[in-house]
Amino acid sequence: MRRTLLLAAAFVAAITAVPTGAAFAQSRGGDDAEKQQEEAAKKRKRDEEWGDTRATLPALRNAGPCPFVKTLYDAGRYVEFAEGREASANVAYTGEIQNISAGCAYKNAEPIKVRMEVLFELGRGPKAAVDSKTYRYWVAVTQRNQEVLAKQYFDLPVTFPAGQDRIYATETIEEIVIPRAAVTTSGSNFEILIGFDVTPEQAAFNRDGKRFRVNAGETGAAPANP
Repeated sequence: MRRTLLLAAAFVAAITAVPTGAAFAQSRGGDDAEKQQEEAAKKRKRDEEWGDTRATLPALRNAGPCPFVKTLYDAGRYVEFAEGREASANVAYTGEIQNISAGCAYKNAEPIKVRMEVLFELGRGPKAAVDSKTYRYWVAVTQRNQEVLAKQYFDLPVTFPAGQDRIYATETIEEIVIPRAAVTTSGSNFEILIGFDVTPEQAAFNRDGKRFRVNAGETGAAPANP
C-alpha cells in the first residue's frame, strides 16, 4: 500500500546543524553470534518460501547523506496475547518489521524527499478470533537524537488465507518531505523511525527480548530463547 508523509515547514524552520553524537538506541546491545545465525537462517527460510518480496527502489540523486532510517527496537515486533497472559498457547496475532529499504533526494536548498518500503511479516496464533486483522503502525521523523518533529499513524489491514498462519505485506511510503533550514542542513541531521503501535506491556515484552515464533501455539511451535 502506498502512503505519503509530509512535514510542515514550521516543524523544522529552526533546524540548522544538529550534533550527531551516539546513534538513537534501538536495542540493548549488539547481537551475539547465536542470534545472528538464527536471523540469517530465518531470512534464508523466508526467501526460499516467499522469494524476494522486496521491491527495488530507484536510485535517487542527492547532495548529501540521507536521514537515518531504522526500526525502533521496542516497537519492532507486535505480539498480542489473549487475556494478557504470556504463553505460546495464548498468542492471538503477531507482527514483525523484517526489512526497510529507503532512498532520498535533495539539492541546493530543496527539502529532503525520502521514499521507503517496509516489509512486514504478520501471523495469527491459536487464539486468533477471526482470519483478518488491522495492524497499526507509525512513522516518525526526529531531529537526530532529539525530539520528534512529526509522527503519523497508518492502518495495515490483512486477511489470512485459509490454512495459512503467516503472510508478508509491503508498505510503500512514497514521499516523506523534510524541509531544511539552510543549504548546509544535511539529511544526517534527521532520523526516520518506524514501529508498531504497541501497548506499554507489549513494548516491555520487546524490550526484554522475549520472542515467540509467528506461528506460536501451533503444533511443534515453542518459544524461542530471549
